[in-house]
Amino acid sequence: MPSLTETLIDCGVEVVGRTRFCIHPKKKVANIPIVGGTKEINWEGCSELKPDLVVFDKEENTKEMADFCPFPFHATHITSVQNISAEIDKLASLVFSAELKNLGDQWKLLSDVPDLRFRGWNNIPTASKEIGKKSGEFKKVEYIIWRNPWMAVGAQTFIGSVLRKIGFSEFLRVSDAKYPILDSSQMPDLSTFYLFSSEPFPFERYMGELEELGFNGALVDGEFFSWFGRRSYLMLSEFVKKNS
Repeated sequence: MPSLTETLIDCGVEVVGRTRFCIHPKKKVANIPIVGGTKEINWEGCSELKPDLVVFDKEENTKEMADFCPFPFHATHITSVQNISAEIDKLASLVFSAELKNLGDQWKLLSDVPDLRFRGWNNIPTASKEIGKKSGEFKKVEYIIWRNPWMAVGAQTFIGSVLRKIGFSEFLRVSDAKYPILDSSQMPDLSTFYLFSSEPFPFERYMGELEELGFNGALVDGEFFSWFGRRSYLMLSEFVKKNS
């Protein structure tokens, strides 16, 4: 889990193996062996590293990975700004990290801060490479993570909770699905402001094409919205502090 890899390293925990998507902190992860991805893992390679604990996340990794794990493991289930503190506390107790426990306490304080009020389409954190216009009577926000099919995030995800925290509660869709697939025949919807995430789909390469298709929105940094742990805490807390 890339965001947890970075968080554990930053909090002084010895990380002996990682996924190929664990790219932060850059200099330190360069010396840590890759043992798979977020959906598959090389257990033979893990055995050579003799881990004391394998860390999964239920949203990102598969149940099969945990079922076949031959080592002690812990699976976090981080779903919102509100529950991340308790989840980090559990992990901190397993890796004996006071610094990680302190991060959990900081997340608790941030979650208790009231959600920001909407301050306009020009006040979206990390927004760059605008598409179309930022004025108009937009009624919805869609945070887009994939194309073919178009896939968004639901309000009940961690990303959804970040969107609520920064003031977009009234614009989020109500959906039973955590990651709803949008009807391509209705894309783009001119009443919707689209936030195209920089990951996991490389939307930055297609900004010109998206504008030609008639979308209104902007490219945003996926790490701000989805890298729960130390990185998202530092970025989100700074934005909330400046705008409270």
